[in-house]
Amino acid sequence: MRRLFPVTDQTSDRTAPRTEETADRDRAGGTGREWTLDELADAYAYPPDEATWLRANMVSTLDGAAHHEGRTQPISDATDMRIFGTLRGLADAVVVGAETVRKEGYRPARDREAFAARRAAAGQTPVPAIAVVSAGLDLDFSLPLFAGPLTPTLVVTGAAAPAERIEAAEKAGAVVVIAGEGAAVEPARVAPALAGRGLTRLLTEGGPRLLGQFVAAGALDELCLTVAPMLAAGDAQRIAGGPALAVPERFALASVLEEAGFLFTRYRRT
Repeated sequence: MRRLFPVTDQTSDRTAPRTEETADRDRAGGTGREWTLDELADAYAYPPDEATWLRANMVSTLDGAAHHEGRTQPISDATDMRIFGTLRGLADAVVVGAETVRKEGYRPARDREAFAARRAAAGQTPVPAIAVVSAGLDLDFSLPLFAGPLTPTLVVTGAAAPAERIEAAEKAGAVVVIAGEGAAVEPARVAPALAGRGLTRLLTEGGPRLLGQFVAAGALDELCLTVAPMLAAGDAQRIAGGPALAVPERFALASVLEEAGFLFTRYRRT
């Protein structure tokens, strides 16, 4: 992997002796050295001076497809998954929509030894909580996501959500967080509601509908976007869905990493 932006002495990894093997990797689009998880964690560290920070992690093909046949795995790769794991390893909570939980078969976050010391030093739980955003709570509370996580799963909903479903969630061991006066969740209230529980380093993995709601509410602080060197065609959804903003919101480029033609970008609110 190499850093393309910002330009530093790590932009091109030439610290190791160049061999025939590393030359082959360079020609294939890599640099001959895989970044360690510590290096990735440093590159994606949360801003230390922000009380609450909501970042999104999404992947898109060159022609804007956020998935292929309903799943993101076909447009991802091994490095994208390492960054996916790193972003989870840094977060207090992973915020995800109920539809994505159902489609992607979400499970609890895994305990990763590589991040244990970093999380302990930051005062975090061993693994991030999964926070599922849902108005109707149409969720299977017998799934592992709710039945046995190391950190209790959160269900973020509105105050007028069905009482029997709130009861079912709590009976299954989930923690119910209210972020809206009606049945629906108010996107701008999600981060403050989670911050009230000490969860300030937030990561959303979508889906596109939830990300679109955060964008429309002006609640997104950072976008980590993997651009896959693929074309998918078809009618797959973009990374953010829903009504268009009256005026497109400008984000500033924070960093770009590259490996095997995949671009791993970060953009922050200006």
